Amino acid sequence: MNYRLLKQEIKDHADSLGIDKIGFTTADVFTEMKNHLIRQEQLDYQSGFEEKDINKRVDPSLIFSEPRSIIAIALAYPSKMKDSPRSVKGERRGIFARASWGTDYHEVLRDRLNKLEAFIKERVPEARFRSMVDTGELVDRAVAERAGIGWSAKNCAVITPEFGSYVYLGEMITNLPFEPDEPMNDQCGSCNKCVDVCPTGALVQGGQLDAKKCIAFLTQTKGFLPEQYRSKIGNRIYGCDTCQTVCPKNKGKDFHFHLEMEPDPEIAKPLLEPLLTISNRDFKETYGHVSGSWRGKKPIQRNAIIALAHFKEESALPSLISVMQEDVRPVIRGTAAWAVGKIGGEEAHQALLAFKDQEEDEEVLIEIQKGLSFLNN
Repeated sequence: MNYRLLKQEIKDHADSLGIDKIGFTTADVFTEMKNHLIRQEQLDYQSGFEEKDINKRVDPSLIFSEPRSIIAIALAYPSKMKDSPRSVKGERRGIFARASWGTDYHEVLRDRLNKLEAFIKERVPEARFRSMVDTGELVDRAVAERAGIGWSAKNCAVITPEFGSYVYLGEMITNLPFEPDEPMNDQCGSCNKCVDVCPTGALVQGGQLDAKKCIAFLTQTKGFLPEQYRSKIGNRIYGCDTCQTVCPKNKGKDFHFHLEMEPDPEIAKPLLEPLLTISNRDFKETYGHVSGSWRGKKPIQRNAIIALAHFKEESALPSLISVMQEDVRPVIRGTAAWAVGKIGGEEAHQALLAFKDQEEDEEVLIEIQKGLSFLNN
């Protein structure tokens, strides 16, 4: 088998398989990434969502028998929403980050990787593969960088010259010995915009992220959101795009190649108040197909409550008071109490005082006291 010719054939047919960019690299250990991950662990900068075994994250031979090379793919996603609804007084809206627009990208990339596997298998029946997207062991960014898809940027994303950082990444380990592509040189230069404007200072420095401070991570947690971050998330109910939207390399980048990635404006930018009482069934039916639903409705509801407080949306007070009094989940009751105090007014004051007498959960009582303290200032 002439693998050089096969590689060229794969590159020539990538577009017809629904793949926007493809690159090849060795199955060698990602030594530089290993050092980076060890450092991240020492600094306690990991989110906790990652594969725990660092060696598996950087050594393809630990997760695939006799790997010879890795194929990396990238799919461009939209950065602009057509017919975006406005968030106005009385009808406030939240926002899902772009990575949660359209169908869950894990499904879309798995579909493309399956098509790529089938394409190669037709030509090399003995070919073996291990494909993964985001939730696999390997670090997508490290694979994509070494395969020449783009460079690893200061915002901790991979930036491609063609599509900016608005790309989803996936990879495929194989037993076929493809010749590696050249990695791309860093093109961030002296620009430090993403680091400078990160709302929570999660970008400690270019290329280093304290994941526990990152809004994208914080919006996915299920407990009480630490108060120092509540004013930072604004109306974001899932994810954060700030470090992408400020990047000069993303200016003018907006691609609509894949129908599955097109956002439904009412889902990507939903009304906040209806989220407060949405049932599990309705949540799954409405939002279950987007990646932002993977942690269930609780984080989304908590974030929606914080967003209503951010807007100081007085019309939402009756709903928030009802949630505060009736929801069985302490995190939701407590966050609602905090929000009621944040919005303020006599109705809020009386509701918090009454609620304080009936609440028994200690954490919720702390949030009630925070709410009352806003009213006493």
